[in-house]
Amino acid sequence: MSSSHWEDFYATHLPPNCFEDNRSLLKEFCDRHFKLKSNIVLITSGGTTVPLEHNTVRFVDNFSAGNRGSASAEYFLEHGYAVIFMYRTKSLEPFTRHFSGQQLLDMLELHEEGMSTTITVKPDSVDVLAPILDKYKNAQETNRMLYITFTSVVDYMWLLRAACECLAAFERNAVLYLAAAVSDFYVPQDEMPTHKIQSGHGAPTISLQLVPKMLAPLVSLWVPLAYVVSFKLETDEAILIAKSRESLNKYKHKLVIANVLQTRKNRVVFVTPTKAYDVLLSKEQAHKGQEIEEQIVADIVDRHQEFVRDGELHQQQHQQ
Repeated sequence: MSSSHWEDFYATHLPPNCFEDNRSLLKEFCDRHFKLKSNIVLITSGGTTVPLEHNTVRFVDNFSAGNRGSASAEYFLEHGYAVIFMYRTKSLEPFTRHFSGQQLLDMLELHEEGMSTTITVKPDSVDVLAPILDKYKNAQETNRMLYITFTSVVDYMWLLRAACECLAAFERNAVLYLAAAVSDFYVPQDEMPTHKIQSGHGAPTISLQLVPKMLAPLVSLWVPLAYVVSFKLETDEAILIAKSRESLNKYKHKLVIANVLQTRKNRVVFVTPTKAYDVLLSKEQAHKGQEIEEQIVADIVDRHQEFVRDGELHQQQHQQ
């Protein structure tokens, strides 16, 4: 299946069970923020699974935990954006990402007095929890955050298109920040067994097909006026810039954020059609608890605001 056959992908793969509910949530969220004239960002985060059976027991996965997407969501909120956070079930989420495993429970104390039980935050943990809780409550109270989950690559494709349908009206005021690690290969639904593959039959031979690249219809058809940012992860530094440029030339979006697997936490490369430059997190900054996503998002917000201004200028000239 070539990248031009993305329509076939939708024609031969059913939407996820909760698709209509999610589509309603997306529409309602976008309608509200369109009326408010908000800037809006769709962040995709985490990895996608490739099921090997219809009643899925086994699947092919990738390692993405959703660090970059979940951190970036918090920084976009700080810049006043409405955020659609589309993430892999059980991957990291904004705000709760700061407390993994038992960390949150370790911050709490139980007090039992007679029949009543109260729970308090330990005094030395208040400084850590309070600012995060404050930002979370603010995002909830202002309705600036919508959480949408996916698991498989098929779920992801259906939800991505539905989100784009709602975002198209925002034109230049929408940013797409496509940080999810989307599977490159999949097993077509009509070639997948219904039930769990039995090991007694010996090792199965599984034929994978290429997932169509959705950047093509996304940039040219679904949200043609949006500011689209894609990510490129490689393990070989030597091909990083060339592969990013190739992507920009092919899909005509605005920006590729390139990173090498081993150094992705402290260095990324912003690649545009005309230049490439590093965004770095120093050891001192990391030691202070700063995150590279804060710089990435600040840079994108600057670029996006300039992109919006250019659009307004172009419109004014056109009207004159």
